Amino acid sequence: MSQQIAIRIPTHDLVALDDAVARGRFPNRAAAVREALARLLRDERRRSIEEADRRGYGADPQEEWIGAAGLAAFASLVAAEERDEDPL
Repeated sequence: MSQQIAIRIPTHDLVALDDAVARGRFPNRAAAVREALARLLRDERRRSIEEADRRGYGADPQEEWIGAAGLAAFASLVAAEERDEDPL
């Protein structure tokens, strides 16, 4: 189900929007606004997840040896690939 909303935007934004539609970037104004909203909401979800991660690691930080072990393992994989070996 969808809902219709009305928004006001500055004239220069509307001109840019209509230009994008005229160039074929979007089939119409509504499609352009829907895509912009989808991108905005995706970015907001990403920010929310990143903030939750920051809070979690702030409350219970990763031990330093875990990061060092991960970096060493990654370096070993890269070195093996550079020697054309199967890293696993």
